[in-house]
Amino acid sequence: MPVPKLVPPFTHETAVAKVRAAEDAWNSRDAQRVSMAYSPDSHWRNRAQIFQGRDNTRAFLEGKWDQELEYRLVKELWAFGDNRIAVRFQYEWRNAQGQWFRAYGNELWEFDLEGLMRRREASINDRKISEKDRRFHWDASAPRPSDHPGLVDSPE
Repeated sequence: MPVPKLVPPFTHETAVAKVRAAEDAWNSRDAQRVSMAYSPDSHWRNRAQIFQGRDNTRAFLEGKWDQELEYRLVKELWAFGDNRIAVRFQYEWRNAQGQWFRAYGNELWEFDLEGLMRRREASINDRKISEKDRRFHWDASAPRPSDHPGLVDSPE
């Protein structure tokens, strides 16, 4: 079966695939790879940071993953329209001192006709967790395994 093109207008199938592709890319922690999913003039709001452009996106991601060690992310589709997707997500990471965190958030995405994200708006909250409370234990250098539960199956 051919892989569907992940460009607008989205269907449920292509929106779910777009979300999983984004999750897999972010879990790679490869800022260059991830930045190529955004249009050259993309607009970002991430927490209190607002910036524009693929180069700034790459720099932001490099700094993020320098600080957020052993990063593991799960994204899920919340809603979609012709050229927009809303997701909710959780990710876990630890700082250099060994403190673990779980981040909870929502993102609003808008895409151009080629399927590049031209707008990303993210609201995110972090909560300290103990290592024993972690839920995301797969190999941090690999995508989330297909049999790992998503957020709907998580207790929080």
